[in-house]
Amino acid sequence: MLVKTKAIVISSLKYQEKSLIVKCLTVSDGLKSYFIANAFTGKKNQQKSSFFQPLTILGIEAYHKNKGTLERFKEIQIETPYQTIHQDIYKTTITLFLSDMLHHALKEDGKNETLFTFLETALTWLDSHDEVSNFHLITLLQLTRYLGFYPQSDVDLPFFEMTEGIFVPFQSLTCLSEEETKLFKTLLQLRFSDDQKVFSGSQRQKLLKMIVDYYSFNIEGFRKPKSLEVLKEVFG
Repeated sequence: MLVKTKAIVISSLKYQEKSLIVKCLTVSDGLKSYFIANAFTGKKNQQKSSFFQPLTILGIEAYHKNKGTLERFKEIQIETPYQTIHQDIYKTTITLFLSDMLHHALKEDGKNETLFTFLETALTWLDSHDEVSNFHLITLLQLTRYLGFYPQSDVDLPFFEMTEGIFVPFQSLTCLSEEETKLFKTLLQLRFSDDQKVFSGSQRQKLLKMIVDYYSFNIEGFRKPKSLEVLKEVFG
């Protein structure tokens, strides 16, 4: 079946010398993986490897067999050309890290238009704003809404329980400390347009660890991204 849809590049893997396997989140079908022959050769080859940078937003026509095998593109174009993301080391590092997190967090559960819209809106915001220090933290926490483990809302209680995603009156082994919970509550209130200086560098590092741990507790088989250390270096 020939499908025309928007797609966000989640990851790309070089296959042999000339080809790529690319995982995308599509509007039409959720997660899909595509095989691209000769991605690194040919002057007229539309399916250039540069199209498949982390979290690039594409417009595609593709043949979907929907049999669990690799699909193939017919046509590809950049749907939303980024103006700053690939020129700014901070933004490039953020997108690399987020694509790593998404690669391990997203499952092939079918169509999820609201998740796609959230990511597309977030990435467009990132590209058009300069103050982005908290972007990755807000994005990852808000993303849990679409992954099914967004924190429950009784924020008056002093401890956050990581395995259940709820606030509780007493601390257990899988709870954040009271200080960590206060930080976490502050992050829960934040939106992209809020003051980026609300956290210090060390607080951001603590929040990042909390969020990665939270994903680990709630997604089976989740692995800590290799790009995490790069992100810590850039935002340290």
